[in-house]
Amino acid sequence: MKLSFFIPMHSLLKKYFGYDEFRPLQEEIIQTVLDGKDALVLMPTGGGKSLCFQLPALKLEGITLVVSPLVALMKDQVDSLVANGIPAAFLNSTLNAEQRRTVEAQIRSGELKLLYIAPERLAMIEFQAMLSALPVQLIAIDEAHCISEWGHDFRPEYRNLKLLRRKFPRVPVIALTATATERVREDILRELSMQTAQTFLSSFNRPNLSYSVRPKYKAVDALVQLLKQHRNESIIIYCFSRNDTESLVKDLKKAGMWAAAYHAGLPKEERKRVQEKFIRDETLIIVATIAFGMGIDKPDVRLVVHMDFPKTIESYYQETGRAGRDGLPSECVLFFSLADKRKQDFFINQIENETEKALAKHKCNRVIEYCQLHDCRRLFLLSYFGESTSDVVCGACDNCSKEPVVTQDATEIAQKILSTVLKTGEFFGSAYVCDVMRGSKRKQILDNKHDKLSVHGIASDKSTEELRTRVDQLLYEGYLQKTTGEYPTMIVSQKGKEALRDRLAIQLGEIATTAKAPPRSRKEEEEVDYDKPLFEELRVLRKRLADEMEVPPFVVFGNKTLQDMAKKFPKTESDMMHIFGIGATKMEQYGEVFLKAIQDYLERNKK
Repeated sequence: MKLSFFIPMHSLLKKYFGYDEFRPLQEEIIQTVLDGKDALVLMPTGGGKSLCFQLPALKLEGITLVVSPLVALMKDQVDSLVANGIPAAFLNSTLNAEQRRTVEAQIRSGELKLLYIAPERLAMIEFQAMLSALPVQLIAIDEAHCISEWGHDFRPEYRNLKLLRRKFPRVPVIALTATATERVREDILRELSMQTAQTFLSSFNRPNLSYSVRPKYKAVDALVQLLKQHRNESIIIYCFSRNDTESLVKDLKKAGMWAAAYHAGLPKEERKRVQEKFIRDETLIIVATIAFGMGIDKPDVRLVVHMDFPKTIESYYQETGRAGRDGLPSECVLFFSLADKRKQDFFINQIENETEKALAKHKCNRVIEYCQLHDCRRLFLLSYFGESTSDVVCGACDNCSKEPVVTQDATEIAQKILSTVLKTGEFFGSAYVCDVMRGSKRKQILDNKHDKLSVHGIASDKSTEELRTRVDQLLYEGYLQKTTGEYPTMIVSQKGKEALRDRLAIQLGEIATTAKAPPRSRKEEEEVDYDKPLFEELRVLRKRLADEMEVPPFVVFGNKTLQDMAKKFPKTESDMMHIFGIGATKMEQYGEVFLKAIQDYLERNKK
């Protein structure tokens, strides 16, 4: 590859990546690295972290070593780089012996600018020997939070990175992460001996994402309605367990929705097949545990749904961050029931270290706080990560949307719940109380003789989902309270006792019987300001070309690029070079075929 050291950064940006401008902080980060200094970069998913080491790699004479735990992601990133005309490769366990020898030959010949490796490879003696002969000019550590035990995704093998620092003490290191609290940031700097590194904190705000929380009432029906609003779009649905994913896939198929399950219990080849089909737009809906997503670089996921609440705000932020990485409007919907907390509590109680257990409980409570918010959800997330919110305008979460909260008279059912809590001795959780009200004959209820109470079966006409939603509302409104301790129970608060005694009217939020569309982003008008029929034709063309090249469609062009074409109708190569995301290599590879498709469309439609 021709030496790029003297080519201005903006020229490289346009030539290889097709962008006219840097995103916030990118240029400063790149300059810091080129000056030979270490950098710690905190930038949200979709914020442009990869460019911060990919572009400097073009300016430097030697090779850039990229350490990443995301084996599945390496191929996508390398495919995208090669499609942009940048020599790159990866070494990981997915390569056979012949493929590995080919990459090693490329390394020795000096033709590569970027080499992606997993942290485990650093422990291999033969790889250490190869490293010693490499002209490493930059070390990039992606998902750097994995080195911290306080991070949400600690990986012991990341401690192997200390070897890199010892072997290349004068080579600048850039550590990148999308989610790291202050404590985790301190850990990263200490573990990687980067005490003099400059820290760059980008905004955690993802303005193209809208956030909403829905009660977990008739959740599958509500989900089906939501999926219908996102037909022909890529969607990830997260569930708590493997069984939950399999069960939900069956429910969706019964409703006429094709979906695939993904979890760690599937054979490795099956997981690879499901992921590949999703990346190539052959499967649009994935129902998964959190095992799915870390290796996904798919930019056009339009909807991320959580059927159960996540264990931490960090993991929730990261999982929702897989939506809208191309900057286009996308939705993040969470179905919430306080009863789901028992699932998290089970695992938290397995933690032996009391300090770690207390931290896990605190983080779980912050998730519940987020779910029960009546204020702006976006501002809560930004505040959690220590970001000032004084100049942030939301308008794109359910609490900030213009639609007012609809309440209804829930006095009768509320009184029944409060009475049942009192008559069972204020000694049980919501699941038990709801079972008594529905007339359950399970052993514990019979042993306690609670089947003899006047409240037994008092709400047999109500579903468990509806009762649990009402219990959650009464807790939030302060009519009920939860005790602390390993096995929290519900008690009736003073407010609840007064409401019962004085027969006060109780207004609670309406439980919708049909699913409503979540609020759309305030940037929605940007999404629709293009010729949709032309966009669909270009999308079909992109898929055909991608299949011929055996790469994901987004490697050819992202949705934002296709939308820009469908808005500006380029007619010449010069016009095409002004389209977002088109650089010299992409123009040479695909420009002519896309220009012809646009011209044919305009002639057919007399435009």
